[in-house]
Amino acid sequence: MKKVYANASEALEGLLRDDMLVASGGFGLCGIPELLLEAIKQSGVKNLTFASNNAGVDDFGIGILLQTKQVKKMISSYVGENAEFMRQYLSGELELEFNPQGTLAERMRAAGCGIPGFYTKTGVGTVIAEGKEHKEFNGETYILEEGIFADLSIVKAWKADETGNLVFRKTARNFNPPAAMCGKVCVAEVEEIVPTGSLDPDGIHLPGIYVHRLIQGEHENRIEQRTVRQRE
Repeated sequence: MKKVYANASEALEGLLRDDMLVASGGFGLCGIPELLLEAIKQSGVKNLTFASNNAGVDDFGIGILLQTKQVKKMISSYVGENAEFMRQYLSGELELEFNPQGTLAERMRAAGCGIPGFYTKTGVGTVIAEGKEHKEFNGETYILEEGIFADLSIVKAWKADETGNLVFRKTARNFNPPAAMCGKVCVAEVEEIVPTGSLDPDGIHLPGIYVHRLIQGEHENRIEQRTVRQRE
C-alpha cells in the first residue's frame, strides 16, 4: 500500500469535501500539521468542523482557515491567542463546543479504539454537563461523553518510516496520537521519512496501522509566548 505522497495537496486528493469533521493534532503551536492545513485552505472546502485542542493563532494553524471562514464549528479545550476566533465566536459566526482537555483527548482515543462513549466525573455540575446523560457509580455521579469519530485526521510527527510508523517530539505527542486514531483516514506530515525497519520498535509512538497517507516537508519552529528580560 502506497503511503508516501509528494506533497500535502496530493496526500489530501479525494479526501476533502464540505461539511467534514476533521481531527487535527497539535498542542499550542507544537505539532501543528501546518502543511496539510494550508492545503485544506487552498482547496476551498467550507463549513468544516474541527476537533482540536486549540485553533492556533491568527496566521498559523487552524487560524488560517478562520480567516477564510472555512470553519463553522470548533470542538476545543483552549481558544486563547486568536483574535479572529474571538471575533467570530462573539459575533455568532462560529459555533464552539468546549471540552475539558482530558475529555477531548479521551473522546478521540476512545473513538480510535471503537468505543462510542465513556463516563467521566470531569464537568459534573458545570455547563459541560448540560444535556448529557448522568449515571452513578459507587455513589459518585458521572456524565456520558461520546467518542469523536472524524472523517479525516491530520497530524504532524517528527519521524516516520515508509509504512507510517510515527515518532513525535516532546509536547507534540500530547494530542497528535489520539487525533490520528479517531479518523476514518489519517494523513500525517513529518520532518523526516526513514527507511522501513530503521526505527526502534520500542520507540514508535503510533503504529502505522493508523496512518494512511504520509508526506515529508519543511516546518516552522514558532514560539507561542516569548518572554525576555532586559540586560542589566
